[in-house]
Amino acid sequence: MKTRLLSFLLLCCLAFPVRAQSYQPTEENLKARQEFRDKKFGIFLHWGLYAMLATGEWTMTNNNLNYKEYAKLAGGFYPSKFDAAKWVAAIKASGAKYICFTTRHHEGFSMFDTKYSDYNIVDATPFKRDVLKELADECHKQGIGLHLYYSHIDWYREDAVWGRTGRGTGRPNPKGNWDSYYAFMNNQLTELLTNYGLIGAIWFDGVWDQDENPDFDWELDEQYALIHKLQPSCLVANNHHITPFPGEDIQIFERDLPGENTAGLSGQDVSSLPLETCQTMNGMWGYKITDQNYKSTRELIQYLVSAAVKDANLLMNIGPQPDGELPEVAVQRLAEMGEWMKTYGETIYGTRGGCVGPHPWGGTTQKGDKLYVHILNLQDKALFLPLADRKVKKARYFVDGTPVKFQKNNEGYTLLLNAVPTDVDTVIELELD
Repeated sequence: MKTRLLSFLLLCCLAFPVRAQSYQPTEENLKARQEFRDKKFGIFLHWGLYAMLATGEWTMTNNNLNYKEYAKLAGGFYPSKFDAAKWVAAIKASGAKYICFTTRHHEGFSMFDTKYSDYNIVDATPFKRDVLKELADECHKQGIGLHLYYSHIDWYREDAVWGRTGRGTGRPNPKGNWDSYYAFMNNQLTELLTNYGLIGAIWFDGVWDQDENPDFDWELDEQYALIHKLQPSCLVANNHHITPFPGEDIQIFERDLPGENTAGLSGQDVSSLPLETCQTMNGMWGYKITDQNYKSTRELIQYLVSAAVKDANLLMNIGPQPDGELPEVAVQRLAEMGEWMKTYGETIYGTRGGCVGPHPWGGTTQKGDKLYVHILNLQDKALFLPLADRKVKKARYFVDGTPVKFQKNNEGYTLLLNAVPTDVDTVIELELD
């Protein structure tokens, strides 16, 4: 009986992943998590062959483009105006602290020099340059963190298992060859974490592609362990739209702030992990020539502040053009956000969500005994803060130090402002006891 019981327990251990019990973040990892939370602002770059068609990064599956015909795009991909130094300088000027670059999107084309596939920017295009290497070198030179997006799905490779997308691209075998594809992914991840210097995070996407097959095993535990072994300080993020899995270091929210679900891609519980919300600057991730619906600088700044109020980073997307330049409007938005951050960055960087949570008027961020009240939308000169259990010693306008009068009652404090706020973000600094 004991032998049967031990055998049954052993089978259970083999049948169910043990990563829930075994994953223990290293000191380097825990330090990197806190540094990531301090950065607060990053820029997403969605760039691939899809930029040539200028209809967005999903155009291959949306239009059922044959994978062999689509691959011919590589023969004409020559982004002659690509300048990594220019890209990084423009992004750094925005106040962003890191870049997340798409190394391989769902289309299957590798935007880096890889020996595990000829379908890459060095071997398959006349450009012949490793844009990731140039970008990585420039990030390290200019002091910007580098994160790498990596797709779990592939609409081009024949060994990639079919999910609910990419079914009309002409690949012959829906079952693919998982062992081959999994080895390919891990080999590429090893290259990315070996050949490009310090990488802040691997940003996965695509687990949702098997949502109609919930028993599908992506074997994430081994993959995550590989990443943590190669670079212990490298964080793992996965845009699967559900509660984080063991082995992940960042929780992602797509097109929504934590706890919200206006886009239908979030709504999962908010964990204690570092948080990041990714959002587009216009309507698309990849370059789309007809999409000029860029959010205003005011909207972008307020979204950044709203993320910080919820203790989350904002990863704001830009889709570079097929010629290798960042869209002019995007560069303008970066510069304008940077001007704001020069003045107010102290109220964002290194802060945590404040003790007064989000409200229709805005919210707070906090750093030590400083509470920053971010007023985004208030039609009054008085603002009540529910701080009954805290003592406010001083209140002032952050921008110029002008004192702000306040009144206290049993429920909290009322700030008596000099005028109805009209700025993008009127920040009041409170000194707490």
